[in-house]
Amino acid sequence: MVTRVPPSLLRHRIGVEPYLGDGAYGPAYGPAAEHPALVSHTVRMIRAADGRAVASTAQIIAAPGLDCPPGSRVTLPDGRITIALVSTGHTAPGLPVPACSEVMAE
Repeated sequence: MVTRVPPSLLRHRIGVEPYLGDGAYGPAYGPAAEHPALVSHTVRMIRAADGRAVASTAQIIAAPGLDCPPGSRVTLPDGRITIALVSTGHTAPGLPVPACSEVMAE
């Protein structure tokens, strides 16, 4: 039974600077970390964390537990830097589907 997304499917590398909040000089980010991921460059309409309908131009699948809250800076494999709009974890205990993290980015 598969319990997490197999590493062999995560063919890309992304950089994530987790959003920590707004400070006196604007947004504050944590240290950058590189993660294996699977990136799809497709335009999709989604609901952002604040309820707005927005276009997502990059969808990212990564291993469970990815630290990428909305507002985080994400460096995609092609070098483009984008902002995470929505981040969620998927689990299905007892079912033969992999657990993973999913990020929708601008």
